[in-house]
Amino acid sequence: MDETVAVTTIAHQIQLAVAPVFLLAGIGGIINVLAQRLARVVERSRQLEAEAPGESAAARAAYAAELCLLERRMKVVNWAISLCTASALFVCVVVAILFVADLARIAFAKPIAMLFILAMLLLILGLILFLYEIRLAMRGLAIRHERRRERVGG
Repeated sequence: MDETVAVTTIAHQIQLAVAPVFLLAGIGGIINVLAQRLARVVERSRQLEAEAPGESAAARAAYAAELCLLERRMKVVNWAISLCTASALFVCVVVAILFVADLARIAFAKPIAMLFILAMLLLILGLILFLYEIRLAMRGLAIRHERRRERVGG
């Protein structure tokens, strides 16, 4: 009978852990998107550095502005990846503590709640930085459009 209770307890804990696991899968998807954006920014930066900045002062200014913007985008995406990764780490800690607390019959309700709130705050900050990086990307498109117009001469 004692064995049955232990199996039931573990089955219940696994059920509790499933929701955070779905959250981890979502965070993993976000990190994947962010990593792809970072790779594209790095590639654009390398491509731009291989180009000549142009002869006019306006073309050189636009070239420098786009490089500066790409550097800022890299930093923002890197921070977003770091925050989302930290969020995923804290979700993992929450899952681990859920198991340990229940099996050891320790009341860890407040630490679990605080860690989960911290994980959500980190995720929120990471998503805010993701939105900011998208805004920066749109600004970069405007700069690129202006450079193209300058090269064509009109």
